[in-house]
Amino acid sequence: MSYLLAVTCAVPAAGAILTAALPAGTNEARRRTTKAIALGVSVVTLALTALIAADFKPGGARYQLTESHSWIRSFGINFSLGVDGIAAVLVLLTSVLVPLVMLASWHDADPAPSPDGTFDGDTFEGRRRTQGFFALILAVEAMVIVSFLATDVFLFYVFFEAMLIPMYFLIGGFGDRAGGPEASRQRSYAAVKFLLYNLLGGLVMLAAVIGLYVIAQGQGQGTFDLQTLTSAVADGKLVINPTAERALFLGFFFAFAVKAPLWPLHTWLPNAMGEATAGTAVLITAVVDKVGTFAMLRFCLGLFPDASKFFAPAILVLSVIGIIYGALLAVGQKDIKRLVAYASISHFGFIILGIFAMTSQGQSGATLYMVNHGISTALLMLIAGFLISRRGSRLIADFGGVQKVAPVLAGTFLIGGLATLSLPGLAPFVSEFLVLVGTFSRYPALGVIATLGIVLAALYVLVLYQRTMTGPVKESVSKMPDLKARELLVAAPLIALTVVLGVYPKPLTDLVNPAVADTLSQVHRTDPAPAHPVAIPAGGEQQ
Repeated sequence: MSYLLAVTCAVPAAGAILTAALPAGTNEARRRTTKAIALGVSVVTLALTALIAADFKPGGARYQLTESHSWIRSFGINFSLGVDGIAAVLVLLTSVLVPLVMLASWHDADPAPSPDGTFDGDTFEGRRRTQGFFALILAVEAMVIVSFLATDVFLFYVFFEAMLIPMYFLIGGFGDRAGGPEASRQRSYAAVKFLLYNLLGGLVMLAAVIGLYVIAQGQGQGTFDLQTLTSAVADGKLVINPTAERALFLGFFFAFAVKAPLWPLHTWLPNAMGEATAGTAVLITAVVDKVGTFAMLRFCLGLFPDASKFFAPAILVLSVIGIIYGALLAVGQKDIKRLVAYASISHFGFIILGIFAMTSQGQSGATLYMVNHGISTALLMLIAGFLISRRGSRLIADFGGVQKVAPVLAGTFLIGGLATLSLPGLAPFVSEFLVLVGTFSRYPALGVIATLGIVLAALYVLVLYQRTMTGPVKESVSKMPDLKARELLVAAPLIALTVVLGVYPKPLTDLVNPAVADTLSQVHRTDPAPAHPVAIPAGGEQQ
């Protein structure tokens, strides 16, 4: 039995505990040591996930490097882990982004001056800020990785819910210090809204998890093991009444749609991303939210194939509404971070559209979109965070002419924006193209409507760049410094990945496609036949 997956999950978890236990203090050397240890743990995690990707064999079994350890024996609950191609690329995405988020957030938890001239580091809570901030980031990483690798339904549920705790404290306890006098109250509101929405989704899912176990146990399949359950459903050994199957599907899907987020369950996201630090906002939309769309592929389609096909048309309509709605609201935003949040809602609409179009192109594109959206959004949001920290404001109107005083910052911001609008040659274009092709082949009307999101994306990205980076230099930005070495170290890998995956996505598609084919076979779907097949003359070759 390989223990690589368990070790990969354990390293960031142990790192979170170690970081939180480090001695507190306002001394800069202590803070620097804390940050270095947390960053080192995240780099080790990255190395381990690279080993997972290297060891994974696309032509082999769907779940590889599997391991199972007994947990709650009386209920058949195990600490079971396994990686397929979809999980492999998402775990790799997570481990790439976390050290970059740490570098970008290097000073976000440092003591800040308060109105009375003292520092928040003068209190016990202030002395613990650095340890707490970086420990919470590592805790999120550990829980997300377990969620991607879990092959036990109950184990997945536990960590799906547990990741809410560190995210709640990251949102509510650490803001970007650019929100004005109401910032603390707004952060608390955003954190509570995030927690309540996701807890509600989790409670509904828990009822569905219990219902699935009761039904399976009644037919001699009393287990939470995902592979056993999906095989039993596919082989007819586990037969679920259509009404019950649809109810269970909705219980799972509701939780995942809140996490994703899918319109109209999205309203917590703009608040959370707007009030959090830029690094935390990246964790929300580029890492944590991906668990929701990933789970739709792994659990909804695998466990409830008939219900998935029954509800697919309605979900596709909601996805298209989300694409247009998110893009339209992004166009009208005055806050940079909220604009990126609404753009992400639109992008998640594309991901869910590709999943439930149930074509090989659509689901491959959706999986690539999860990765490429994470990279492009991280680039745009982290550069926006650097911009906001220099000006002390998130309002678009407070900027102007930045490219004349900070050309490198403006250039990286432009690349992030062009990736967000899916410019050909950059990574998100391939994903969006595959999603639209896959959707159009089965639902042409929805595919046509969804393309409007591309037009609107060009509008909100280019208008954002024009208003912040071009035009006369405003007095408030006239002395703005350009990107520093640490900030360039954050941007460079993201730009490189955006370009490389835009021109050569094959390494990812080779990992993803076998899992996509298996998922489609579980729901008994094949790609639609061409509307106008090419005739092959008798005894001749295709022309």
